Amino acid sequence: MRHVVLIAPYAMANTLRYVEALTELPGVRGSVISADPAQRFPAALRERLSDFEMVGDCFDGAALAAACRRIAARRGSVDRLLGVLEQLQLPVAEARDRADIPGMGLELVRRFRDKSVMKAHLRAAGVPCARYARVEQAADAWNLVAQVGFPLIVKPVDGLGTRATFRVNDREELDHALAAMRPGPSRPLQVEEFLLGTEHSFETVTIDGRPVWSSSTDYIPGPLEAMETPWIQYCVVLPRETQGMEKFRAVNHAALGALGMTTGLSHMEWFTRRDGSVAVNEVGARPPGVNIMPMMSICHGVDMVKAWVRLMSLDQFDPPTRRRAAGSAFFRGQGRGSRVVAVHGVQQAQEEVGRYVVEAKLPTIGQPRADGYEGEGHAVVAADTTDEVMHALARLVRLVRVELG
Repeated sequence: MRHVVLIAPYAMANTLRYVEALTELPGVRGSVISADPAQRFPAALRERLSDFEMVGDCFDGAALAAACRRIAARRGSVDRLLGVLEQLQLPVAEARDRADIPGMGLELVRRFRDKSVMKAHLRAAGVPCARYARVEQAADAWNLVAQVGFPLIVKPVDGLGTRATFRVNDREELDHALAAMRPGPSRPLQVEEFLLGTEHSFETVTIDGRPVWSSSTDYIPGPLEAMETPWIQYCVVLPRETQGMEKFRAVNHAALGALGMTTGLSHMEWFTRRDGSVAVNEVGARPPGVNIMPMMSICHGVDMVKAWVRLMSLDQFDPPTRRRAAGSAFFRGQGRGSRVVAVHGVQQAQEEVGRYVVEAKLPTIGQPRADGYEGEGHAVVAADTTDEVMHALARLVRLVRVELG
């Protein structure tokens, strides 16, 4: 029986779903490492755990390795160490190396977290992606300008989503960005050409380096455009049809091979350029965010949280068939205030498209303003056709308005 340890930084609702899936998996003993005390986890869940370790910082690889060794001393060797969050991937990889636990180690995972290292491997393998520069001093950025011109994208090499990511359109804006972010050897930036086109994601299950199943979504609009345009309401669509992702499948597989993906669920963001060509943007060796996990579950008739835990624990996955379409609308507050003061249009939205809504997290009065493109709330819709999903999303983002004050 395999002994699997899951890093659950805090006892939050989404994290508890992964813990519960681990405790229910046949053939596995599950333990948890958390920064929260055991009492924060439901009693029924604690009773099913093999062991529990509390650490001061779940993002400290050395601390995680020490916790794994303590658990192993009490319960036997640790066969797998798992972490869901993007920020956990490097410390979990470090802990695997330190505690001699099977799985992707630090050298491999760094290819997925350091954008400069990632792009270097992709370009060396001939995978299409934006031209870029790892910027440790201003001259590095200006050398790239001489090659590709403007606009450019500026972001941290280990950034999350669009946080601290923005477009610069001319020399003045780049000067300002470099002065504000002050790159150096210990704080490099990723600067790359701005790709024009539509943006998508591509989720792939890989076992022992072999891709065995994929899914793909469309971003409407791209996350950066959503961040740059406060009035735009952001949506993600998982269509019923699969033809749209076929043209990218070979590129996806080549990119994962270049980066050394072994076993796991990867989340790749990619572009279809205006001329029809494709390019890889970024790749994460972990489950996707922006409600893609629940949408994949809905569209394929499978609990993807349980499927991911089984994949990572036992190297097993049963490829499901797509049955429906789904989408998520993110409600972004409007106004200059710092808190939600009103939410308009919910009743009308419910009357018009409520039959399609399968999950909703509406903003609440007094809720702080969000700092990302996911906004203050969301709704997930599902239907038998992509057209129905697109209609429902269009009405939701048109009718539901979050007022900040």
